[in-house]
Amino acid sequence: MAQRHEHVGMNKTGVQMSPLNTGRMLDDDNILSRGTPGDDSAMTELREAYVADSGGLGSIPAPATLSGMASMAAHMIAGKQPQILLDKMAERLAFERTGTRLYDALLTKLDVLQDGRGTISAEQVASIRGDEARHVLLMRDAIESMGGDPTAQTPSADLVGVEAMEFVQVLSDPRADVAESLHAILAIELNDNAGWETLIALADAHGHASLVDRFSDSLMQERKHLSMVQAWYEEAVGLSAAGITGAGSASADAGGKVDAPAGAPSGDAAWGMPGADTHRSTKK
Repeated sequence: MAQRHEHVGMNKTGVQMSPLNTGRMLDDDNILSRGTPGDDSAMTELREAYVADSGGLGSIPAPATLSGMASMAAHMIAGKQPQILLDKMAERLAFERTGTRLYDALLTKLDVLQDGRGTISAEQVASIRGDEARHVLLMRDAIESMGGDPTAQTPSADLVGVEAMEFVQVLSDPRADVAESLHAILAIELNDNAGWETLIALADAHGHASLVDRFSDSLMQERKHLSMVQAWYEEAVGLSAAGITGAGSASADAGGKVDAPAGAPSGDAAWGMPGADTHRSTKK
């Protein structure tokens, strides 16, 4: 990949760039002339009022089918909370959809900035992107199998959409190079691994053995993604490439197809999903 070329320039953000003006500013900023120091108690009280009146991010939609309603009722009678599992499944769907877009953006960076050096390749990144797209379809099918609506924007799906906005901005910023983009991708993969672990635990607690098996396969793939991205990032910031194991395909190593499937979805319409994973929705 393209090597980083940090240069020393006229960065004027530090006070040491203007010692005379800094000295005059400190002289003028005599704390004794400010009067009685204030505090943030008024702001805290305002925030507390908003929190008390907010009512949360929304609600979990009731199943739209009779079989789904019956299944949810049976689980609730048994003392379980299937709505929590559905909410976290919707969270993973939204997260994987955004992850697919982030890898699309990384591929664009590689097209422009890659110079043939380094262990990262567009083929490997495309393979991970294919895994992420397949995870979207997996979550869609899993939600539907429980009588849920995969297009619903649940509270947790809403939350991760807002959280992901900053990562979308980094990957979309033309000034961010491959190393800086990988830094954002690395954070996403760390989050993704933790999210799958939580989802597997919830599915197991609710007695969905088949979902546990399918989600565990996805977690294995995500762990390989994390290992590869971390190796690429460390190499990009100048660490030795010795021992980096990102040479294999993510999908191939995890037992999946190497390339993204023919006609793999590249937008929400192909998945039957709304394009609402990167903005705060209105209260449901």
